[in-house]
Amino acid sequence: MLAIFHKAFAHPPEELKSPASEYRTQKPKLPETTLQDFLSAHPSDACCVSFEDAAVLAYVHVPPHASSFFHQTPRMFCGYDDIYCLFLGSLNNLCSQIKQYGLSKTSNEAMLVIEAYRTLRDRGPYPADQVVKDLEGSFAFVIYDSKTGTVFVALGCDGGVKLYWGIGADGSVVICDDIEVIKAGCAKSFAAFPAGCMFHSEKGLMSFEHPMKKMRAMPRVDSEGVICGANFKVDLYSRVNSIPRVGSEANWADQWTQTT
Repeated sequence: MLAIFHKAFAHPPEELKSPASEYRTQKPKLPETTLQDFLSAHPSDACCVSFEDAAVLAYVHVPPHASSFFHQTPRMFCGYDDIYCLFLGSLNNLCSQIKQYGLSKTSNEAMLVIEAYRTLRDRGPYPADQVVKDLEGSFAFVIYDSKTGTVFVALGCDGGVKLYWGIGADGSVVICDDIEVIKAGCAKSFAAFPAGCMFHSEKGLMSFEHPMKKMRAMPRVDSEGVICGANFKVDLYSRVNSIPRVGSEANWADQWTQTT
């Protein structure tokens, strides 16, 4: 899957951008070039949805007979109420989560994540970290709320699914599960998305495993000695302001504000 967001709609950590991108021969590409390369690599089975200059979501429909582990990983796309979700992987507790949110038994993981996001956005009964933590399995998802221009990304804790993010030539955020796409599109300005974490376009990166801890950028140098985009890890010796456990009268936006 591939998601690209204009810098005005997503504000990634500054440490994700490599200073080497300014002077290296290989430079980051513009978003339209990265997208075209992705679609050209999958001419018959790629799908793409664009939102003017704000965002683009693309994914490859994987046939059931695909043999490699990469291609066996389920991937889904769903859109509802101006909210769009790319979902990679699967949830072990899908049935119980569907029941909790009152969805149809035929709902898939992407539909569930959209409903969970809507609940959090409109009248969240729990802190955002707890809602994501309740999802059990190997998964990654990217949500784009075209009504509010909000980006929301999360990666499961178990490492069963990989996700990468980087910075394009115009400052756009590029997110993909294929590291080669990220390398080609972002040059040295990329890193692995940290497991057990979630990213909100306005409120930044945080761990849903350890919501009381801050995230720390860890400088990364490649085999050529070039400084690359930083990895991010939980700083176990830090502590954020206390996260209020509130009821359904508080919305998700307020909770993000209070935790940062």
